[in-house]
Amino acid sequence: MQTQAENAGAQEIARRLADGAAKRGWDASQIFFYRRTESFDDDPTAFFCAARRPTSPLGVLALLFTLFRKFRADRPDVVVTLQHYGNVVAAPLARLAGARLVIANQLSAAAVVPAKLRLADKIIGILGGYDHIVVNSIDTEAEYRAYPARYSRHITRIDHGFFDKSLDIGKHEARAELALPPDAPLLGCAARLHPLKKLDLAIRLLTQDPARHLAIAGQGAEREALEALAIELGVADRTHFLGELASDRMGVFFAALDCFVFPSAAETFGLAPVEAAQAGVPVVANGLEILREVLAVDGAPCARFVDADDIAAFSAEVDLVLKDDALRATMIERGRRLAQRFPLDAMIDGYMALMRETA
Repeated sequence: MQTQAENAGAQEIARRLADGAAKRGWDASQIFFYRRTESFDDDPTAFFCAARRPTSPLGVLALLFTLFRKFRADRPDVVVTLQHYGNVVAAPLARLAGARLVIANQLSAAAVVPAKLRLADKIIGILGGYDHIVVNSIDTEAEYRAYPARYSRHITRIDHGFFDKSLDIGKHEARAELALPPDAPLLGCAARLHPLKKLDLAIRLLTQDPARHLAIAGQGAEREALEALAIELGVADRTHFLGELASDRMGVFFAALDCFVFPSAAETFGLAPVEAAQAGVPVVANGLEILREVLAVDGAPCARFVDADDIAAFSAEVDLVLKDDALRATMIERGRRLAQRFPLDAMIDGYMALMRETA
C-alpha cells in the first residue's frame, strides 16, 4: 500500500516485494491512493483508489472510503505500507478494517515529510498502530532509534535488495534505442523531478564542458522549471528529458551512460545510484552519509562523493571519472559487487519472516 502509482524507487521495492511474495505462495496485490502514470496499468494485481490525485476534501474522503472498502473486501492477513502517507493514512484504516498485521516502511527522507505527518507517525507507532516498522539502512535506523522506546521497539532493519537491471548491450545500440547522441560524453540521472533531487545541479554540469550531454530519466512537477533552466543556461540542446522509463528499460538507459550523476539532497537509501553502479556505470554522487553507506563494498567506496552544490568540484569529479581509465575500472569492479551486498532474495525473505507471524 502506497501513495501514487509511478515508476520510482519506493514503487520498485513494492513491485519486487509483491512478486517475491507471490512466488512464495502468497496472494499479493498492490494498492495505490491514486494513479500518477501508466507504469502499473498492465499489472492485474494493482488497484487505484482514485484515477488521479484528489484536489478537494470530498475527493479525499471518497478515496479514503474506497480504500476502507477495499481492505474490508480483501480482508488481508498482512498490509505493508510504504512512504509517509501510506503509513499514516493506510495503517489506521487497515486496522479498522481488520488487518491482522501491519508493517510500516520508513522510505521517505525526513526532509520531504511535513512536521505534522512526522508527529502523526510517531504517535501511531507509540500507540501500537504498526506491528513492525521497517528501516532500510544504518543511517535511517539511527534516526528512528532515537524515537521513544514504545516506537523504536517495533523497528526492524531490512536493507533494500534490488533487481539486476544490467544488460548485455553496446553503448551505441543503447543510445540509438533512446535517441541519444552516439559519441558525446553522456551523463545521466534517474530520479523523480522534484526539488530535493537537485537536478538543476546536474544540468549546470553542462556549462562546465561544451561537449557533455545529460540524459534525465524520470517525471514530475519540476520538468517545466528544469527545461526553462536548460534554455536559460544555453544547454537545452544537450539536455535530454526521457520521461519515465519502465523498469525493464532502465538497463538500456544505464548501458548508454558514461557517468551517472546523483546530486540529491536527501535519501533514505538511494536505489537509483546503487542500481547504476551495479550495472557498471561509474557514479558521482552528493556526499550524503546515507549514499556513502550504501555505495560501498567491504568498506571501500564504489562511487565518487562531492558537495554537489559546488559545481566546479562536482564537474571536476565527473571529469576525473570520464578520463581516468584505472579509476573507472576500479569503480566498475566494486559497483558490480553491490548485488552481493544487497541481494533481492534477502530483502524478500526478511519481509516474509515478519509476515509469517500471521500463520
